[in-house]
Amino acid sequence: MEAASATYADPTPDFALRASQAMGGLSNLWGAAVLPYRGSDMAGWPITDSDLAPHYQAVAAFMPISGQTDPLQSLFPALSMAGHTALPTSPQAQAVLARYHQRGGADPGATLGLARQAVAPGCQLCGQCLHGCPWGLIWQAGQHLAALRQNPLFTYRGGPPVRHIAEGADGVALTMADGSTVAGDRVFLGAGVLESARILLASGIAGDSLTLLDSAHGFLPALQPRGPGAGPEASPRHTLTQLFLEIDDPAISAHLVHAQIYGWNEFYARDLIAGYGRRLPFSAPLWRMLARRLMVAQIFLHSDHSARATLRLASDGRLTVAVAQNPDLPVQFAAAARRVGTSLTRGGLMPLAFAARLNPPGSSFHAGGTVPMAASPIAGQSDPVGRPAGRGRLHLIDASVLPAIPATTITLPVMANAHRIGTLAP
Repeated sequence: MEAASATYADPTPDFALRASQAMGGLSNLWGAAVLPYRGSDMAGWPITDSDLAPHYQAVAAFMPISGQTDPLQSLFPALSMAGHTALPTSPQAQAVLARYHQRGGADPGATLGLARQAVAPGCQLCGQCLHGCPWGLIWQAGQHLAALRQNPLFTYRGGPPVRHIAEGADGVALTMADGSTVAGDRVFLGAGVLESARILLASGIAGDSLTLLDSAHGFLPALQPRGPGAGPEASPRHTLTQLFLEIDDPAISAHLVHAQIYGWNEFYARDLIAGYGRRLPFSAPLWRMLARRLMVAQIFLHSDHSARATLRLASDGRLTVAVAQNPDLPVQFAAAARRVGTSLTRGGLMPLAFAARLNPPGSSFHAGGTVPMAASPIAGQSDPVGRPAGRGRLHLIDASVLPAIPATTITLPVMANAHRIGTLAP
């Protein structure tokens, strides 16, 4: 991930999204959570979840997806989990699931199930997931480069990034940072929303500014009533998200609220001591004890409820960013956190509402929509195969073309849509 100053001419702590020019981009270290988009969260788009369904399957053919058929399947039928195997569930998460289902009766508008992760079979439960899997089981885009190089039609070029794209009647030319050029019949641009925005603005393709949509997120911690035996740090486990909780409540949002529930990891005690320990001298043992009982729900909201950012090109070729906060977001997040807390209580957890925290815009890394797809695109939009209005040979294939940013995970839908565009492009 690039430093803020590498991307922005005016870096600000109010906007946490960062770019990456590494091979494989942000897939080199990510949370690996994957879900398709729910059909109703794509209402008004020029494509449907049915259009993406075969491309989810195409992605699943090369990206491993762990999980199982459970109640979440009814919300996300576009990706069947038949034949998939879930990662081993931690004792903490097993206890939550058992209590949730033992409570009896329905939890209207809530669906709890095992997380789906882009992790290959063979997890060693070493607990190092948040540092990068030592066995390479968490999927990374760069893992496929060696196989792609076996194709004589494929060439990987490292070196200087693209600075400018020019499209003519017969082809497209890329100008690199060192002044060299690469020409071709067609270009598929998937540099990530920030780098793609920079290239588009520098090329005069999308006007002089772009509006970036964000999916706001925050945290709701919760305590288990009793510590699980010898303590979670003593038993083998993975530290990726354990459970997905989907809230479908029109009183809160017309869209799904998505929560990823995490069990113990070594960062909890550090964060508690850093945040509260200095106020209470010699209290570190207390925070370590509480950390062993802690689970955290990471809550995501649809972009309709979130901040937006205006991107422009600075004179030095970097981006400038101006964030427009959504004044309704704090109230929206508080309502979502209360509803998530209700379901956590059914699972035997004690939500710590006073410690709920809404994070800065861009910190979820679920962002896009700068050149959204439309059935009949106008300036600033793209057509259903990602071509900015007026362009015929340039296809955007990353999150830049999403008409909105649903709360659920972004990686799998972006990959499926890229596969769809690549399949349908002339």
